[in-house]
Amino acid sequence: MVAANGGETPRLLLMSESARFPDGLANGSGLVGKYLMANAHSRTEAFFDQPLNEYKSVQVTRIVHDFYESDPARGFYGGGGLDGRGFIQASPILFSEMGLPPGSPRWGKAHKDLLRHNFTRRMSVLGSCTSLAQASNNITLDPELKDAIGRPAMRMTYSDHADDLAMATFLQDRAVEIMEAAGANTVWREPVERTNVLAHLLGTCRMGDDPETSVVDRFHRSHQVPNLFICDGSSLVTSGRGQPTMTIQALAFRASEHIAKFAKGGEI
Repeated sequence: MVAANGGETPRLLLMSESARFPDGLANGSGLVGKYLMANAHSRTEAFFDQPLNEYKSVQVTRIVHDFYESDPARGFYGGGGLDGRGFIQASPILFSEMGLPPGSPRWGKAHKDLLRHNFTRRMSVLGSCTSLAQASNNITLDPELKDAIGRPAMRMTYSDHADDLAMATFLQDRAVEIMEAAGANTVWREPVERTNVLAHLLGTCRMGDDPETSVVDRFHRSHQVPNLFICDGSSLVTSGRGQPTMTIQALAFRASEHIAKFAKGGEI
């Protein structure tokens, strides 16, 4: 069983080439490493008159589900939710580095006064949404760069689909409305930009019934190698709306039941 996430799993398979598997283990379809997905995001910040003390608790994910479903009326595909208590307010250092509005003093007494007054009076809302599966987003082996023991380094190629960026902007618009309705005295937007940090690596060993268009079957079993099961986020064919851990866990429990059944039946 391989469960090294959507980055290291395809890297391991691609490095495991042989005469039988010249393009990498279980890569008969050529799709190992393809269709990398993450989640698009947007961030909205606000200051309030009264202390909120949001730093004392943890991030609250998906507190708004109103926009989870895709709506053709928006003019683009996608859906997502809004999180409260974004990670920026976890510490004064992150707040000072990443959580201040444009034009804020960045040094000296004015900077410290701003931090002292507003650290307890701020709110961060994170919009988390879809990441459309695209073959152009992928994990490959770097042809030149090696790791510390001489193995090919992972090379990641990724660019958000325009619809995902549009959905992230749409969620930011809704977050601004919520902040203003809640009485914020200052609201600002962090720029919605193409992703350059990925937290959830999904989709690089996609599941499917057809061995020509997928890497594993519906039981997470490699189409090419019956004794190989891939049980991590790489099997997903859609990104959902973020926070995929529980889905991955549920699929792993399901796969383990089938593995036990296969073993009992002498198929492994």
